[in-house]
Amino acid sequence: MVGWSTRRSTLTACTLAFFATMVARLVISPVVPAISAEFGVSNGTIGLALSGVWLAYALAQFPSGLLGDRFGGQLVILVAVGGTAVGSLLLALSPGFLPFLFFTLVLGSAAGLHYSVATTLLSREFDNTGTAIGVHSAGAPVAGLLTPVTAAYVGAQFGWRYAVVLGAVGAAPTLLLVAAGIPGRAPQRPDERIRDRVDPQVLGKLLTRPPITGTLLIAVCSAFVWQGTASFLPTFLIEHRGYSETAAGAVFSAYFLVQGVGQPLMGWLSDRIGRDAAMSICMAAGVLGYTLFVRGPGLVSVALATGLVGVAMSWGAAMLPKFLDHMSTAEEGLGFGLVRTTYMMFGASGSVGVGLLADTVGWAGAFLTLSGVLGLVLVALTATALRRRLRSNLSPTETPS
Repeated sequence: MVGWSTRRSTLTACTLAFFATMVARLVISPVVPAISAEFGVSNGTIGLALSGVWLAYALAQFPSGLLGDRFGGQLVILVAVGGTAVGSLLLALSPGFLPFLFFTLVLGSAAGLHYSVATTLLSREFDNTGTAIGVHSAGAPVAGLLTPVTAAYVGAQFGWRYAVVLGAVGAAPTLLLVAAGIPGRAPQRPDERIRDRVDPQVLGKLLTRPPITGTLLIAVCSAFVWQGTASFLPTFLIEHRGYSETAAGAVFSAYFLVQGVGQPLMGWLSDRIGRDAAMSICMAAGVLGYTLFVRGPGLVSVALATGLVGVAMSWGAAMLPKFLDHMSTAEEGLGFGLVRTTYMMFGASGSVGVGLLADTVGWAGAFLTLSGVLGLVLVALTATALRRRLRSNLSPTETPS
């Protein structure tokens, strides 16, 4: 009972920390016009700052795992949440655009220290890794459900600086919860210098390990679709489906709500039917969902598409445990951060890619392309499953050399 209580408190603290770091990143977007007006810069220039947040976040994934092994998971997560609070406060106090741009990098780097360390910590605490990671990952879509509406309201009533400082307001009390909820266990590699572990040959061997390479390619494709959806779903609904901004915002919130429920469910499912089978369900749901967004008639089609796409974008709860399944305990801190940085950096091109597609072939073509990307992933997963079944049915004497 005591052990379960400790695991539960660790999971709760990690999930709240993820929620807090995501809130701090999401509060900026709803008040972009006000920031642009005050600093006298274009929306595109503000977009550059937002890209900086996500790029810094991606780059921080790799060193975070190393830092967790060297100094312990609790300390790194405390630094992540505390740094997020400081970054949000500095953004709110920015005297000009250049300091604002720099502080977005501070925010993204601090927030990025959390996820890899927390996931590795949970993999060591729980036997059902998929379920634990699914619950933990639900912190992001819950933040996506609540933050845009709250930030927009606060920004309209009091100004953009008060909206941005909500990131610090959410992160500050989370520090206490992390300190109380995550046990201060001894680090895995307290005496080994970080630079001694950063061996390009070792990193290359890990990334080229066949199960990890294949999963990494799938993760890049899936992250591309996630990023494109998160960036442009409301705009798609407004410009292609003719929805009002309010209606598009409501659909966007519903999309995050489905993810909030879908992440733990998909993690639970992956523990029971296998990672690839759960991922295949996500991809199939996405193929149908994006097609319905483009071709389906009426409100019912949009509602069904929203549910299907929300399920599809819960893929991380099944995919991330698969990376850990193919790493030893000693590799997890280093390896998981490395694969997170790798697929997130490439997947971040989803915003640019979908925007360019919308400009060249229209919104219908852009979202059907997202359906096609997930369709290719589904074909690859199906082919892998068939090949595995064929090999298992061959006798040792029939197996090709």
